[in-house]
This record gives sequence, C-alpha cells and structure tokens, in this order.
Amino acid sequence: MPPSPYHLALPETRSTSVVFASPHSGRDYPAAFLRRAVLDAQEIRSSEDAFVDLLFASAPLHGAPFLTATAPRAFLDLNRGPDEFDPALIEGARRHAHNPRIASGLGVVPRVVANGRQIYRGKMTLVEAHHRVAQYWRPYHDRLQMLLDQNLTDFGQAILIDCHSMPHEALENMGPPGAGRPDVVLGDRFGATASGVVVDQVEAAFVAAGLKVARNMPFAGAYITQHYGRPSRQQHAIQVEIDRALYMNEKTLTPGANFEAFRDLLDGVIASLAGIGRITDLRVAAE
Repeated sequence: MPPSPYHLALPETRSTSVVFASPHSGRDYPAAFLRRAVLDAQEIRSSEDAFVDLLFASAPLHGAPFLTATAPRAFLDLNRGPDEFDPALIEGARRHAHNPRIASGLGVVPRVVANGRQIYRGKMTLVEAHHRVAQYWRPYHDRLQMLLDQNLTDFGQAILIDCHSMPHEALENMGPPGAGRPDVVLGDRFGATASGVVVDQVEAAFVAAGLKVARNMPFAGAYITQHYGRPSRQQHAIQVEIDRALYMNEKTLTPGANFEAFRDLLDGVIASLAGIGRITDLRVAAE
C-alpha cells in the first residue's frame, strides 16, 4: 500500500466554519529519500514545523477538522505551487520568471533545508518530481479544498487556520530595540486573504492567552494563504507562525520542558478560534 498523503481528524459534529491544517509537521521520511540525502537524520529535520500537529491536536474537540501532512517538508513542500520546480535540482524543469523561493532552493521539491544546507548530491528527474506532487501534494490540497467547500455549503463561510512554527532566530531583528519579539506572527498577505474582522479576532484569541502578536512580518503567508484566501467569497485564510522556542528545544528537536503547559494554553486559543467560525455572518459582524 502507498503511504497516506495526509491525516484527517474529524470532530464528532462539525460545529464551526474553521478548518485547521498543518502542512509542514510531517515526519514520515521515506527510506529511499534518506538514503539519497547527504544530511544526517538531525539536519534533515531542521525544516520541520516540529510538533505543530501535536500542539493543535485538540481542534476536533472544538468542532473543527484538523488536516495534517505526513510527508516531511524536506521531501515535498505543500506550501508551494505544484509547478514551482527548481531547475537547479530537477532535470528538465523549465525556468520561471524570477521566483525568490525557487532561487533560494525552496521550491515544491526543496533543494535545501534550513540555513541553505543542500539535501542532495546531484539532480532528480522531472518524472520523480511530478510523482511526488501526484502522490502527496494533490491529495492534500484536494482534501483541504473539500473541507473548505463543505464549510461554505454548511455555514456560508470558511476560515482556514494554516498552522506553522518559526525558528526563534527569525525574530532577532523584529521591531525597534527593546520592543520585545512576537510569540506569534499572523499572515494574511497584508489584508488580501482574510477580512480584517476575522484577523482581528484571531489576534485577540492569542493576545487573550498572554502571547505577543505581530502581523505579516517577517512572514506574510505563502502559497496556501494566497491560494485559499478569498474573503470576497467568505473564504478566509490566515497563516499562524509560532515561535519554536516557546515549546521545544530547537537544537535537539525535542519537546521542551514546558511543552504540555504550552499545549494546554493553545487549547484555549483553539477553542476561541473555533468560536470565530460560529458567527453566522462575518460581514454583519464587520458593520
């Protein structure tokens, strides 16, 4: 049997228009992939949004589905377009107009992991790259769109909470000196992928839990947020980035001593986020 491209946890009753998803927490590393990689097991995991699937696992208890990737980001990046092939890695891939993600080695089939470390010695075929997209990317995105479509039908709206984590070092130069770093960064492509009312309520849920929140800097959202965020159609998408230092040891890639406490804290946030999806018409709420 081929490996499952995703895991979907459904609530007993869907009571909210919110869908939670984690595209970068997959950690099922194919053995053939590991044999080809020049990185050791620890290095190759550096791109993972490690344990984000565990942090948001209570979403179904609050009436929302939770979709998680199984394949790791170093193998295939679900937060890229299906045609974002890197010609420096993939034989026969056509060259794109300037795409900074591809140029830096972070296409749909990544060439590098965190800090620009090469994954492979040589190149792969275009056939293999298309196979990865067909086996993992398309099933995940088909299922995600189905979940959003069902919410649009059942609730008249859909809200995607796209769950991620960020390296603590990514926040080093955030804001003026002494201002303090954010714990959470919300990305809505500067207002393009979700209504302001929705984003305000998402921010309020994290702030009420005592977390510092920033918007769109340094992460405004990538393919998933851009593709699924259609606020004019009542389909909203917000990327949530959480500082990894809050819950894990980034050097050893293990849960931190406060992991359980932070997960409990997030459970309250998740309950509040699910509550946003019980507002019957967010356009009315905005007036």
